[in-house]
Amino acid sequence: MPDYRYIAIVDDHTMFRKGLCALIDLFPRYRVLFDAANGKDFINRLHPGQLPDIVLLDIKMPEMDGFETARWINAHYPDMKILALSTMDADTVIIKMIRSGAKGYVLKDADPKELNLAFDEVLAKGYFYNDQLSRKILQSISGLTDEKNMLGTLVKLTDRELQFLKLACSEKSYQQIAGEMFLSERTVDGYRESLFKKLGVNTRVGLVIYAIKNNMVQL
Repeated sequence: MPDYRYIAIVDDHTMFRKGLCALIDLFPRYRVLFDAANGKDFINRLHPGQLPDIVLLDIKMPEMDGFETARWINAHYPDMKILALSTMDADTVIIKMIRSGAKGYVLKDADPKELNLAFDEVLAKGYFYNDQLSRKILQSISGLTDEKNMLGTLVKLTDRELQFLKLACSEKSYQQIAGEMFLSERTVDGYRESLFKKLGVNTRVGLVIYAIKNNMVQL
């Protein structure tokens, strides 16, 4: 018999959830263990004797959303791999899910082949992010999964660059960050571009991964 890996699906849209169950059961190496309508439903359906290898987790749900559910999973079953599943692709949402413990992020309109690839890579490498994130970010995320990995050498940052970096790790917009730093949006854009060059990344998510890896912010 095939050695299947098991998936739990957590999404509040019943038709989408059931369709996803049918799709995943067509994948050669994967089977759906159970599906749930929200985080509380997911917790109630868990059986310690047979746990899912991967949790495919929606973000916006009633009662217990994806952020709270991800944090609960990390606290109680840290070996489970969390893949966030959403229609939202904003940097701030991705950042919050990474900080909550997600190891990957798949949009709901992704091709089924990408979902299958996400399962393969999150189990083999510990993470999966699609082409929205650069290879340099993926390398940083990979480093975070290796407990023996030494912290990267810190680039020398000015006090204002460091302040901006910490604020960029929040869910605040760039406009809100500018207001908090008492700067114009153009000046804040200058700090962002400077950090992109110094740290070798090209997205806001890359800045967050650098800050997490170098213990500048707490998960």
